[in-house]
Amino acid sequence: MDVNAAVAAAAAIAGVLTGVIAMLAFRWSEREQKRPTRSSLHTDAVLPPGVDTVLSVLRSSAVVLDEADAVVKASSAAYALGLVRGGKLAVEPMLRMARDTRRDGEIRQVELDLPRRGTGRGEALAVSARVAPLGSRLVLLLVEDLTEARRIEAVRRDFVANVSHELKTPVGALSLLSEAVMDASDDPEAVERFAGRMQIEATRLTSLVQELIDLSRVQNDDPLEDAEPVRVDELVAEAIDRCRHQAGAKQITMAAGGAADLRVWGNRGQLAAALGNLVENAVNYSPARTRVGIAARSVNAPGGDHIEIAVTDQGIGISDKDKERIFERFYRVDPARSRATGGTGLGLAIVKHVAASHGGEVTVWSAENQGSTFTLRLPEAGAARDRAHQQSARHERAGGAGLGEEAGRSTLTSPESTAYETLPAPEVLP
Repeated sequence: MDVNAAVAAAAAIAGVLTGVIAMLAFRWSEREQKRPTRSSLHTDAVLPPGVDTVLSVLRSSAVVLDEADAVVKASSAAYALGLVRGGKLAVEPMLRMARDTRRDGEIRQVELDLPRRGTGRGEALAVSARVAPLGSRLVLLLVEDLTEARRIEAVRRDFVANVSHELKTPVGALSLLSEAVMDASDDPEAVERFAGRMQIEATRLTSLVQELIDLSRVQNDDPLEDAEPVRVDELVAEAIDRCRHQAGAKQITMAAGGAADLRVWGNRGQLAAALGNLVENAVNYSPARTRVGIAARSVNAPGGDHIEIAVTDQGIGISDKDKERIFERFYRVDPARSRATGGTGLGLAIVKHVAASHGGEVTVWSAENQGSTFTLRLPEAGAARDRAHQQSARHERAGGAGLGEEAGRSTLTSPESTAYETLPAPEVLP
């Protein structure tokens, strides 16, 4: 009996001790869970109320530094730009600005050129950095990416400079020729010769001004506001008729053909101007007694069927270094020859903008002394119209919200079904 009682007492004591230990362990675990971690001390607990929310909606890259220059908070854009690495601010000039602001409390701003991450081409990233105190211990750094803005500004400066140069040439020629006409007023043959030159320069000036107007229009207008199904064979016939005189003067044969009954959805005037520019370039840059071909076909694509209109010539061709720049405004592969033919250097830029605004693209294949093929790729009328209807339906379900580019396109109405004539057989036009 004594032994059994002792065993029972020992078991009871062991159970009590186990329970006490379990209770103490549970209390300790709860206390550890409630204790703030290092990460919480450096984010939520340190930042003033509402600052985290404000930083999350800013378009600028945001970085918050504490008194030890450690990063308390950084936006994803700051990491993408390479401003923060390993929990530290990686740009030394910005770090010095932050320390100076922490010391005297003054707001500072500077523009810097930073190397791009992951590129060995030395491309600079233009940024504007602004540092301001945030409370008594923190410093806020806001960084704005100015690279695209600087690029656009440089394009605008180049455009203005190029326009001034291109306009100055015919205007100066007209001024000199007018003086020559006045001096040769008693010589009918000289007057006739100078008047002919004045007419040429006036025509060049008129073409340049008109193409500047066309380029401005295709850049600023939405061509799908007045969109309609446009027959491809009519665009081809109009482009050929536009260049018939130049081709006949050089004995260039123009051949047209391709699949029948093809239609694209867009602005007829802009599409005709784009295809006309391609055909005109092909004629101007082709030697005499050669051939220019225009062919169209339908191509199946994941995003919807497309129409490809290819313009092929047997001209001088384009080198690899020039292919990357031929769609730039005022860029000429052969400046001397372009000016001799009255070219302005804006034709391909207009083609590029028209293709992009219609949801398509323009591509080029070329080899020097072997000719070139420019391909205008545009959405087919049915596929483009269906997408416009889908956008219109989504816009109506959303209650008309978001009047952006897509909403503007969604206002297109489908034309009534029309019987279209078939594309004529390939023809050779002298």
